Amino acid sequence: MKKSTVLFVDDDQDLLTAVRILLKPRVKQVIVERNPENLMHVLAQHVVDIVLLDMNFKSAINTGNEGLFWLGKIKSQYPHIHVVMVTAYGAVDLAVRSLKQGASDFIVKPWQNEQLLETLTSISGAVPSSGKPKQVNMIVRNDNSLIGQSAVMEDLQYKIDKVAPTEANILILGENGTGKDLIAQALHQRSLRASMPYIKVDVGALTETLFESELFGYKKGAFTDAREDRIGRFEAADQGTLFLDEIGNIGLHQQSKLLSVLQNRQVVPLGSYTGVPIDIRLLSATNVPLKSLADESKFRKDLIYRINTVEIQVPPLRERGEDVVVLANHFLQFYNHKYHKNILGLDHDALQKLRGYYFPGNVRELQYSLERAVIMAEGESIKGSDILFSPIEESNRVNRLTAEEAPMSQSLEDMERKAIKSAIERFNGNISKASRELGLTRAALYRRMEKYNI
Repeated sequence: MKKSTVLFVDDDQDLLTAVRILLKPRVKQVIVERNPENLMHVLAQHVVDIVLLDMNFKSAINTGNEGLFWLGKIKSQYPHIHVVMVTAYGAVDLAVRSLKQGASDFIVKPWQNEQLLETLTSISGAVPSSGKPKQVNMIVRNDNSLIGQSAVMEDLQYKIDKVAPTEANILILGENGTGKDLIAQALHQRSLRASMPYIKVDVGALTETLFESELFGYKKGAFTDAREDRIGRFEAADQGTLFLDEIGNIGLHQQSKLLSVLQNRQVVPLGSYTGVPIDIRLLSATNVPLKSLADESKFRKDLIYRINTVEIQVPPLRERGEDVVVLANHFLQFYNHKYHKNILGLDHDALQKLRGYYFPGNVRELQYSLERAVIMAEGESIKGSDILFSPIEESNRVNRLTAEEAPMSQSLEDMERKAIKSAIERFNGNISKASRELGLTRAALYRRMEKYNI
């Protein structure tokens, strides 16, 4: 969010002042404007990343839903700008319409400052830089094609193309930094609901109380600070896609409430006894392995079946071979442009350093390493000494050594045991797939599993 320029358009001077004070130390620049008729002029004079746009003004337009009018103006000329609609309770229905017409999110007055900051922080991850159409992605190009030419990425591309147009609920699995949220965006953009809302919620970060109010909404008076009705994220995503990130981190009680909504296809806002029908396509993601989710003391098996019609495993970078070089060159081009550099490429030592590294932080770590290298490089190419890896990830590297990194002095039995265990884990316990991968019959694999106590 530090790199974002935010424009707030509202005819309440006190609110403009409050937001300017709140955001000034947290963003690159805050611009405020009372008159929406000056909006397009301001956008022509400044590179803006996010517009906070009130839905109702006392202006010459006088349509009754001025926010939608100005939203259309912004998106027609600056489609890359993220627009967050600001509304009071009486215009919540219009705010939901705004999501379907291109708004990134909406927020209801009066808001808590933390809520506004959370909304802007979430959006800023995809905010354009320097007025360009889109910020760099870790896996997905601007045309939604996947970056990479390895066999595992071709398989991933095929699976996404196959399942995206369906209504299947999808569980995206993968380590931190592999780009699960970008895969979710690609699934939505290639779906039949692409023109409808795409709503993301980091459910793992929500307390139990916030979990219900954020997802299901609430009625005025439902709790102390509930001064107005507010719809939840399920309703906001109606007709579109709801992405629940870090779903493996929610508690059993939250799981029970989520399962009830998915079974009944309706939400009951806090403080209400009346269900509201919802029509969503559900995407979920977690870095928790599927075998760990199968432990019913931690995760309900019936919920797994609900969210996991199809599972997509996003491979770690260490399993993607030469994609490391492909991605490195992609990031090099992007940061060349961003930092006004003219670095021609990576030299031999730099390429060898990238190829030989484990990347416990996956594509995200590679991206940040290349950004630092571009900033620090002084010559026409990136040298090995320009590339530094994060010490934060080093302990993860030690704790997650792969079979390829094991000492060559180990016995053949040790190697066979590790190969079998790795194959079974890779296919999430599917013995048929693991046996085909290993070139064994199912019976032979079972005998070896018994031999090695796997």
